[in-house]
Amino acid sequence: MRFSLEDIRNLLLKENLLKEFVSPKGWHLYPPATVEFSQLSYDSREVDAHTLFFCKGLNFKEEYLNSAISNGLAYYVAEVPYENEACGIIVTDIRKAMAILSMAFYDYPQNKLKVIGFTGTKGKTTAAYFTKAILDHATAQKTALLSTMNTTLDGKTFFKSKLTTPESLDLYRMMAEAVQNKMTHLVMEVSSQAYKTQRVYGLTLDVGIFLNISPDHISPIEHPTFDDYFYCKRQLILNSKKVILNHESDYADLLMETAKVFDIPAITYGRSEQSDIQVKSSAKQSQVFQLINHRHSDLTIEANYEIKLAGGFNEENATSAIIAAALVGASIEDAQHGLKEARVPGRMDQLTHKNGAHVYVDYAHNYLSLKTLLTFAKNEHPNGRVIVVLGSPGNKAISRRQDFGRVLSETADVVFLTADDPAFEDPQKIAKEIHSAITNQELTVYYEMDRPTAIQLALSESQPEDSVVIAGKGVDAYQKVGGVDEPYEGDYDIAKRLTTE
Repeated sequence: MRFSLEDIRNLLLKENLLKEFVSPKGWHLYPPATVEFSQLSYDSREVDAHTLFFCKGLNFKEEYLNSAISNGLAYYVAEVPYENEACGIIVTDIRKAMAILSMAFYDYPQNKLKVIGFTGTKGKTTAAYFTKAILDHATAQKTALLSTMNTTLDGKTFFKSKLTTPESLDLYRMMAEAVQNKMTHLVMEVSSQAYKTQRVYGLTLDVGIFLNISPDHISPIEHPTFDDYFYCKRQLILNSKKVILNHESDYADLLMETAKVFDIPAITYGRSEQSDIQVKSSAKQSQVFQLINHRHSDLTIEANYEIKLAGGFNEENATSAIIAAALVGASIEDAQHGLKEARVPGRMDQLTHKNGAHVYVDYAHNYLSLKTLLTFAKNEHPNGRVIVVLGSPGNKAISRRQDFGRVLSETADVVFLTADDPAFEDPQKIAKEIHSAITNQELTVYYEMDRPTAIQLALSESQPEDSVVIAGKGVDAYQKVGGVDEPYEGDYDIAKRLTTE
């Protein structure tokens, strides 16, 4: 794949992003030479003479650029010019420029796929996996997936994701690889950070799904306020051809108004008869539900469905997946078969302890997801205690610590506070911050920073009528400690081992 300086100039001018070209010979508005590039990179260690390099990121240092130049780099893109022998393509917004140039370099792969994007404070990964499971039946496994947990670009082979939504350069490279692998559909999670940092600038989704909203990722290095977080989330609506909205979400009226103002066709779903698509749980069989179509006669989805995951919230996640898949060609039979088989790694994995206690392992990692999970456990096992193993990540999402204290006060009986990707912070300090937000004096709190030991202690504490909820890491096989991903057995594997030994 190649494109020239003239191509770059025209693309940047069209988006009003180009300031000037800067070289040792002076400043220009036209390219100083006729050059073609065969590679894009924002990693100074991965460059050569034919690479276009992006000077991006809050932590970018000029020494990275100098290192790249010493390896043969001749052209870079930046928001400010640097004094060196390379030519600078100076832009008003480096992240927007990287997105626009990346999609062009990889020949607009999004136009060769049906792209479905999920956003929401909780449920994105579950709904994305559900959608892929349905589309695997409809497309003969020609559906790629970009999720918080795992990524597949050939529909079958999965690898660990680095970000919920990749950087734009990586995103379009992955999309192009999916197209090369003959994929026809792509299901992806779209984070608030993806909109805030322009990772998906210029990307229009065929179907966008807004699952729910509650405060999360509020911190100096992510979103300074809930308003900023919610605004970034809402950009999904503006950048979709059609949207699916949760009628029972907080601020649902604003979401529906946003779609209407920008003339984006919207379908709502929920438990209420006011929803376009109504979800009704089976009174006789758990994990079976029915969809009733009140307002969209052209959408064929009225039927009964069965899922492996317990909880009404998972029926709602599945509903969003059914609607999304139907909009891009899936049938009722595809949805029924796909959902019946779908498993989501680290989501509502259920085990039974040797003493009869019910054990739930889930990736729940914010107020809304944890509240939903603990409420489910309490309702399912009303005669027992809810015992929780929980930590909070270091150096991000600081507001979660107060949120977790609030959730635990409202719904837990016993908690073992432990480490969860502490990064460069002291996990004991994080645990104390969670504890400081606990207002229920009857809640029993233990500290154990070794996470496997905390899980073992929680299981030892349990009685047959209790439920043990291990929240936060699911099947993650590492702990982020300092700047290192340290190997970790994973919550599910630890719990499975301890409940069968």
